[in-house]
Amino acid sequence: MSNQEYTFQTEINQLLDLMIHSLYSNKEIFLRELVSNASDALDKLNYLMLTDEKLKGLNTTPSIYLSFDSQKKTLTIKDNGIGMDKNDLIEHLGTIAKSGTKSFLSALSGDKKKDSALIGQFGVGFYSAFMVASKIVVQTKKVTSEQAYAWVSDGKGKFEISECVKEEQGTEITLFLKDEDSHFASRWEIDGVVKKYSEHIPFPIFLTYTDIKHEGEGDNKKEIKEEKCDQINQASALWKMNKSELKDKDYKDFYQSFAHDNSEPLSYIHNKVEGSLEYTTLFYIPSKAPFDLFRVDYKSGVKLYVKRVFITDDDKELLPSYLRFVKGVIDSEDLPLNVSREILQQNKILANIRSASVKKILSEIERLSKDNKNYHKFYEPFGKVLKEGLYGDFENKEKLLELLRFYSKDKEKLISLKEYKENLKE
Repeated sequence: MSNQEYTFQTEINQLLDLMIHSLYSNKEIFLRELVSNASDALDKLNYLMLTDEKLKGLNTTPSIYLSFDSQKKTLTIKDNGIGMDKNDLIEHLGTIAKSGTKSFLSALSGDKKKDSALIGQFGVGFYSAFMVASKIVVQTKKVTSEQAYAWVSDGKGKFEISECVKEEQGTEITLFLKDEDSHFASRWEIDGVVKKYSEHIPFPIFLTYTDIKHEGEGDNKKEIKEEKCDQINQASALWKMNKSELKDKDYKDFYQSFAHDNSEPLSYIHNKVEGSLEYTTLFYIPSKAPFDLFRVDYKSGVKLYVKRVFITDDDKELLPSYLRFVKGVIDSEDLPLNVSREILQQNKILANIRSASVKKILSEIERLSKDNKNYHKFYEPFGKVLKEGLYGDFENKEKLLELLRFYSKDKEKLISLKEYKENLKE
């Protein structure tokens, strides 16, 4: 197959132009986005290995590898995840604009710092690499395919796809760095960015580099080079760690990496349950509403794991829709690893976890409501969504009524129903 040339769809062309020329305030996030994409690819492969009979014997250790060449000014991110075929490359990296692309463009404010923070939220993270790269080469092989493909682009309107040779499944992305961004081809730069954003990605991230030492003195001084490959993240599922081991900063750092949100969460709830049911939950209440909170196709921010293996992040059974602003993780020890979406809808274990989780989250919101100033920070972005619970969650209706706020005579001040009744007595 010879090289086939394609043209980026209009919205992606606009997006690339913005990435390259406008969103300069925090360039390092490109690495966070590429590592996050690699982690997602490993999650998807883990799930396929549990559900696809043909892949159950696949012998692979899910990992992410970073390497660089400071002379050639290149940085490479490699994973042995699910990989992509030709159609995936066209769909995800070129011609079919995802819904997030248009929404991202319409949400831009002109404030470079705020706009760069939106990149991860809108699912357009791959393109952020063009902030630092003059050319990107992607070599990938889907786990269910024999043929590997290469995708090449300079971000100037077109991209090429051709067949290539790659033995192992997964994706390898090589960035040819711009002169002004060549400092990213450095051991300490990469190590610092990974520790800042991806410390708790639940897969090991390895950095390959050349360690140079000098031995001897004077004319006998020798330069000794040794190739090394060090793991540079903890690769621990933070939610499985004991609360006593974690600091407030650990929770906040994990949130920013997990939720692609540069702002700090308003609150978090970490809970471990043991007994007839065993599961762990870590939920975050964000400090601001996502752009698409009221869209019909809004995707929940909660991921379901079974024994640390990712299962789904696209299931309406995890939490009721009026809590769709909540981000976080549910990790069960009791659900079957090959659980399907159909099974999830009827699963009693998940129903119990959901019920207990809703009560935990509502209790945390109640705690926030004790402080009017703090509660205003929550209620302003999420009050309207919370009201939706009155229509469907009859079990928690009384609790929800206590949490709702309304305007009365004073149009500047929100009050509870309880306060309103007390004011009537006066």
